[in-house]
Amino acid sequence: MTFLAKPKLHHPALKPNELGYTRRDYEGSISTLCAGCGHDSISAAIIQAVYQMNLPPHRIAKLSGIGCSSKTPTYFLGNSHGFNSVHGRMPSVLTGANLANRDLIYLGVSGDGDSASIGLGQFAHAIRRGVNMTYIVENNGVYGLTKGQFSATADRGSKSKKGAINADESIDMVALALQLGATFVARSFSGDKTQLVPLIEAALNHQGAAFIDVISPCVAFNNHTGSTKAFDYVREHNEAVNYMDVITPRAPITVEYAQGAVEDVTQHDGTKLRLRKLAATYDVHDRNGAMAYLQTRKAAGEIVTGLLFVDPEAEDLHVSLNTAKTPLKDFNDPHLCPGSQALDKLNASLR
Repeated sequence: MTFLAKPKLHHPALKPNELGYTRRDYEGSISTLCAGCGHDSISAAIIQAVYQMNLPPHRIAKLSGIGCSSKTPTYFLGNSHGFNSVHGRMPSVLTGANLANRDLIYLGVSGDGDSASIGLGQFAHAIRRGVNMTYIVENNGVYGLTKGQFSATADRGSKSKKGAINADESIDMVALALQLGATFVARSFSGDKTQLVPLIEAALNHQGAAFIDVISPCVAFNNHTGSTKAFDYVREHNEAVNYMDVITPRAPITVEYAQGAVEDVTQHDGTKLRLRKLAATYDVHDRNGAMAYLQTRKAAGEIVTGLLFVDPEAEDLHVSLNTAKTPLKDFNDPHLCPGSQALDKLNASLR
């Protein structure tokens, strides 16, 4: 058996960030996905985002479920915390970890099979509870590990590699996230790094439930004529409502975008989202408007990408539950077991 490993030596010309880490320090193992898989492009975008944000790897916790997409955390942030859960159960594991240690930055990576089928209920409750996380769905419309059956996000009328036509209505993860109350909702395309990297940066800075649906074509089973998740189809039908830059209080991250109206949205930590609007009537603060816009453009055969909704005043699960500021992992026995008198007082208050 042959094992492939990345060289431990770094090229001396690699530029370090403010923490002294190079981009290589945020990478993981060599990918075993199919050559050209869109998921690898998403991994590269995540690596670029955290490198530019100067995030310490040990402060990031990456969690996943089962599927091609859920394998990808192996390929980025090799020095971060990681947990690969069972099929569809990543959101509940992430919620528990977040409640135990609020000091970590939580990144959930899932797929359309993992989150839109067996894990749909898990996804819904994590979003509606406002868990402070960045939830990325790598959406290819098929079950890539089991030979390309349609997933729940496959568009009705789309064609499989073998020629079968999908007769079922699709689940739109973005529309569902909007309806469930996510306070940061975006969609992007794995082939559009210029759009995707700033979206990931903004989501990681957001205080609340941030969701990004990334169309990520499966080169083995869903990249052919008739597929609505193919590279060519998404490029031809992409309707970008805005492009975005992220500006930190210390140093700007500059990216060239198309000209258009500019709007700054300040988040809790002082980070600003600079939106360059391409759809003149689109309001990124209007949840109902975003849902209506999605339906209108879908009827026109377009895939809407960009930042679709953001609430700059969002609150997360710790606020709604009024949890202790000290992470539960740091509590000692007297805090966790205050004694019989405290228990009697609690019981009396419930009578």
